[in-house]
Amino acid sequence: MLRLALVLLAALIACALALVTSQHQARKLYVELQKEQERAKQIEIEWDQLQLEQSTWATPARVEKLATQALGMRVPPASHIQVVPPAGREGKP
Repeated sequence: MLRLALVLLAALIACALALVTSQHQARKLYVELQKEQERAKQIEIEWDQLQLEQSTWATPARVEKLATQALGMRVPPASHIQVVPPAGREGKP
């Protein structure tokens, strides 16, 4: 009877240790999941900021400002502008 009690006690201790270990592992994985979800949120925020920055860089006003200030470009006078019709449309109204 004592032998059976010791075997059952050992099984109980093994089950308890397995339970504690699995709960600890589950908590570690949950913390890791929370960190990765936070990282995903940060990456999404950064992506949105980069898209906004990209659209800002390409605004026509900024391009025109850079063309005039940095490159010295200017709009030609109307007398120097020629409108060329697309190919294949000659003689058509």
